[in-house]
Amino acid sequence: MPTATMTSKGQITIPVEMRRILGLKPGVRIDFYPTENGKYAMRARTGSIKDLKGIFGKLGYSLTIEEMDRAVQDAVAENYLAGLRKDADEPGEAA
Repeated sequence: MPTATMTSKGQITIPVEMRRILGLKPGVRIDFYPTENGKYAMRARTGSIKDLKGIFGKLGYSLTIEEMDRAVQDAVAENYLAGLRKDADEPGEAA
């Protein structure tokens, strides 16, 4: 079992085996969270939504509020209709 020792400054070095298993890279933030019976676990923070800035090119234009509303309405309608089709395809009791 990998082991780490805490320094007088409260720092630890995570063993290379654990860094590899957890996919930890330099600069990654680690969250500690409580589990049952007063124990704690850790997990690498996967990032912030801000990290996504700039990964997609610009559209070259901005949608209007009306265009956005229409896209949402279309998606909701399609989702609703897909649910109706799924219900119709499932065998069930006759009404």
